Amino acid sequence: MLKIKHVRTADCVVAGLRWHKSGEDAVGSLLLGLYDDAGVLHHIGSTSAFSMATRRTLALDFAPLRPATLAGHPWADWAAAGGDSAQRMPGAQSRWSAGKDLNWQPLRLERVCEVRYDHLQGRRFRHAAVFVRWRFDKPPDACRFDQLEVVAPYEQRRVFDGPC
Repeated sequence: MLKIKHVRTADCVVAGLRWHKSGEDAVGSLLLGLYDDAGVLHHIGSTSAFSMATRRTLALDFAPLRPATLAGHPWADWAAAGGDSAQRMPGAQSRWSAGKDLNWQPLRLERVCEVRYDHLQGRRFRHAAVFVRWRFDKPPDACRFDQLEVVAPYEQRRVFDGPC
């Protein structure tokens, strides 16, 4: 048996970050977003596989993008309300996050990064995305769901109705 994963990339808005467990001198993960057709920014997942040196550099690089308040951030209403059922956002608990600090720091929506992902589950990356590169050539409002490749599921009938 061979397991073949599709490799896809997406350009995402970096809308927030979580601090590394060592403290606020290092970034733990970047919170990623994509815009829908109505212009709403949805949390689609995160990327976190960075070396400690890169984590510290990111903390310095993002310092000027850290607003004093959530005012004006597209996820501000969600943060104030503690989450909603329509859209799972940063800080929302899941069955895998018990005991983890899920506090997050909003960022001004000025950075875009390309990430590699293998699968979508609804409107979220199924697994953590892998950082590929910064996209300084792309404006944040161009990061939309319509760029994502939607793969049609393979029909089970084709597998089981074949010759035995």
